Amino acid sequence: MDNVDTTGEDGAADLDGRTVVVTGGTRGVGAGIARAFVRAGAHVVLCARRAPEVPLEGTDFVPVDLRDPAAVRDFFASLPRLDVLVNNAGGAPYRPLAAADAERHARVIELNLTAPLTASLAAYEHLRRARGSIVMIGSVSGSRPSPGSAAYGAAKAGLENLARSMAVEWAPEIRVNTLVVGMVRTELAHLHYGGEDGVEAVARTVPLGRLARPSDVGGAAVFLASDAAAYISGASVLVHGGGERPAFLDAATVNKDDKNNKNNNKDDKDDKDEQGEPA
Repeated sequence: MDNVDTTGEDGAADLDGRTVVVTGGTRGVGAGIARAFVRAGAHVVLCARRAPEVPLEGTDFVPVDLRDPAAVRDFFASLPRLDVLVNNAGGAPYRPLAAADAERHARVIELNLTAPLTASLAAYEHLRRARGSIVMIGSVSGSRPSPGSAAYGAAKAGLENLARSMAVEWAPEIRVNTLVVGMVRTELAHLHYGGEDGVEAVARTVPLGRLARPSDVGGAAVFLASDAAAYISGASVLVHGGGERPAFLDAATVNKDDKNNKNNNKDDKDDKDEQGEPA
């Protein structure tokens, strides 16, 4: 059965009658994604090891250990239908490589890469019948150095590549895309950025001047799952506020934006400047 048009007259996504599973959707980014799908009219099922401290209105919760393949298969087999899978569960603490053994780092890779593969395979038949879609929640850590969370970055790089391969193998019945998410302000932001001063300082490194909200990621996920994105598959959509300002721009002693900086004066030999090479 072909997908029906799921966009309303105002262009907003309308997912009435659709069933969406959000893994790890009990807090933070996952909760923001779940709320966005509820607002779009979907029936949202959350699965994680622990229930949310405060129930999310309009959602159902099923306890599932996503690192247990048998439990994951049983969970998806119990669903009467499934239209969208959002592989959101993941994360990692700050842990330099030499501070832990390989087995501990492997657990991070298991949660952030193997678990999404397990869930996607378990959901495959449902999604094929529904001509549904998968949204992977990736990270900018997968495309740049990730000191202190190297295993996490490696897993997210693998997740993005997995999604591209999945999009080819499972087309045309299932669309698969990745949201490459930047820094997000959640209830756990202090663990990564420190207190309010730290959060504000980090936000200043983002071109849009703030960290993402969980709802920003949720809105993007709803878009990719809707028929507004019917011809988008195998894509990596950046949700990072413009990225991160290159550090060398602030470290350099020339070409500053400060109007008082004499090195920025128009009389500073424009012809010579044209021969410089950007980093």
